[in-house]
Amino acid sequence: MSKHIETQDRFDLSRRGLMKATGVAVAAMSLIPAVAATEALAQTAEWDKTFPKSDKVDHQKVSFKNRYGITLAGDLYLPKERGNGKLAAIVISGPFGAVKEQSSGLYAQTMAERGFATLAFDPSYTGESGGEPRNIASPDINTEDFSAAVDFIGLRPEVDRERIGVIGVCGWGGMALNAVAVDKRVKAVVASTMYDMTRVMSKGYNDSVTLEQRTQTLEQLSRQRWVDAEIGTPAYQAAYNAEVGPDAPQFMVDYHDYYSTPRGYHKRAVNSGNAWSQTTPISFMNMPILTYIAEISPRPVLLIHGEKAHSRYFSETAFEAAAEPKELMIIPDANHTDLYDRVDKIPFDRMAEFFGQHLA
Repeated sequence: MSKHIETQDRFDLSRRGLMKATGVAVAAMSLIPAVAATEALAQTAEWDKTFPKSDKVDHQKVSFKNRYGITLAGDLYLPKERGNGKLAAIVISGPFGAVKEQSSGLYAQTMAERGFATLAFDPSYTGESGGEPRNIASPDINTEDFSAAVDFIGLRPEVDRERIGVIGVCGWGGMALNAVAVDKRVKAVVASTMYDMTRVMSKGYNDSVTLEQRTQTLEQLSRQRWVDAEIGTPAYQAAYNAEVGPDAPQFMVDYHDYYSTPRGYHKRAVNSGNAWSQTTPISFMNMPILTYIAEISPRPVLLIHGEKAHSRYFSETAFEAAAEPKELMIIPDANHTDLYDRVDKIPFDRMAEFFGQHLA
């Protein structure tokens, strides 16, 4: 049976504030100076996470290839007290524009403390993962990244490959749902503070972009391809979250307070003062990734969102489109970024219970 745990009516933002932050509006800007892209690095040996290392888990740097031959970098977490039996496993990525040293790593380490083998990974073209040019996203390739992570963890000797789940955070929540719809090896999926990036890039926040605006954006993105092709390298958008103005909507302030302060800053994260390429939105504009969300059934879906999150409607409409069994859990008094790292608000106990039941 489905559950919908809710506390108040939908939290709305003004159209003006939304359009300031929508990916479509950013993509449509012309003459934006290029921002240097972060480079793929040999994986660092030191602990460079935004969260403290747990003494309850073993941590190991790993790498694996996806179906397109791109090498992905990951962090494998195993509970220290794991006995001799094979473990249920969870692969984790997100948020969109983040790296595994941030939110996904926190989720992975915390779930490993609760007895799961977990893998947090950097998506293709970002962080320590491979792929050129840098800071590019693709709804197809990034969906594949989740399945490649399932390939990898399912071959680990510590793992029972018939007991694998997925967690996607923010924009990678949508990718996770898309991946699980097609990858029948995955037995359960959680999407936390989920964005459907194809929806927001093609339609703007709250689907506010008109056909005329969409057409103008595509005209500019299409012509930007000639500029990039002539130069031989992509132009990049303005730096993300480098600063916020006095008129910025609250959710942009929240992003800045996570990505650009000691709370969540990481030099390799696209969102920590780096940028996506200007043409990144092209592949998102006509590829709705949640078209087949109902085909996750009969495997269970748990959607988690903050009561006060500007993005809450993404999980609500995904919940409506998903088939049983499904659950929508609304976290009281939480905004979008609270579910990145606020351990007092992220429902880790509920997630452990969910996966404990469905990966049994």
